[in-house]
Amino acid sequence: MEAKAYLKHARISPRKVSIVLDLIRNKPADYAAAILKHTPKSACEYLSKLLKSAVSNATNNYSMDSSQLYVSECFVCPGPIIKRIRPVSKGRSHRILKRTSHVTITLKERENKKEGNHGTKS
Repeated sequence: MEAKAYLKHARISPRKVSIVLDLIRNKPADYAAAILKHTPKSACEYLSKLLKSAVSNATNNYSMDSSQLYVSECFVCPGPIIKRIRPVSKGRSHRILKRTSHVTITLKERENKKEGNHGTKS
């Protein structure tokens, strides 16, 4: 079972978000939250809220154990680009592109590897 959380139309460039997503991919959820708290990037504020939302989706909607959750998949896609014009010298204008992002985080539950014969021969 997996739990997902989406963030649409975030006013931050996808390039900046993907740098931070690479830090938390395949990490346990509580460890990923600690990474986001102590990383000095602007995308961490968006992603920490999104990770909390994904954890609460997993615990409330799918009855998963929050201590066994890990970030199985996280990616960013570009959203719509807001176009603005800035005046420059000699009466000309330059285009300013304000990029947006669509972010997805997927959490899964780890399986216990110690469910076996506990070292006894059979």
